[in-house]
Amino acid sequence: MTSETFVLFPNPAPTELVRTLDFGNYEWRAVTTIGDLRDAEPDDGWTGAIICADEDSDAAWSICRELRRRDVPVEPLLVLVNGNQLTELDDRNDLFDDFMVTPFHPRELEARLGHLLWKAGRGIRPEIVQHGPLTLNVETYQAAIDGRPLDLTFMEYELLKFLSSHPGKVFTRETLLNRVWGYDYYGGARTVDVHVRRLRAKLGEEHSSLIQTVRSVGYKLGQSRW
Repeated sequence: MTSETFVLFPNPAPTELVRTLDFGNYEWRAVTTIGDLRDAEPDDGWTGAIICADEDSDAAWSICRELRRRDVPVEPLLVLVNGNQLTELDDRNDLFDDFMVTPFHPRELEARLGHLLWKAGRGIRPEIVQHGPLTLNVETYQAAIDGRPLDLTFMEYELLKFLSSHPGKVFTRETLLNRVWGYDYYGGARTVDVHVRRLRAKLGEEHSSLIQTVRSVGYKLGQSRW
């Protein structure tokens, strides 16, 4: 697999940006100056760059110029700007591949970055299970709702992953026990009810209805496409 080490500006990088990249299993290094940029660069070069120009725009654009003036320009290069800076982009189209307006939504950043990597033919992304506001990284056992990380136990994660991998399909408690806990598990159906209740609490009031109870049958996550 190709190393995917992104350079971020500034240092320290915004918390939400770091959290989103960590969830996506991206490697990154934050820099403040052009000297830092050169010193921190991996042996096989930068995979891409995410430059926050919404505060120190002069320094940010200087970093962009340094990345673009190389014999092999660094790409993809994503720039984060605030709403008042949109007019600055017109004369700098050669310095970036895409931009986002801050504050950004983590899911939008994930989507844009994935698309830019795909266009550039760079890297292989981890398996992601997504249903509406819910995102699960199958490789790192991380989960997030609307970009907010969820602190789940192993079995809570496994149950949530199973349900979200079969959206709209109803499963009985017995089936969930067999498929998630395994045939060797001798716990009762109440085990499923307890884990569902805990998951709903962790999803929060706004998203607790993602896991629906089907009376006299069992549970499902979301609606079927049918």
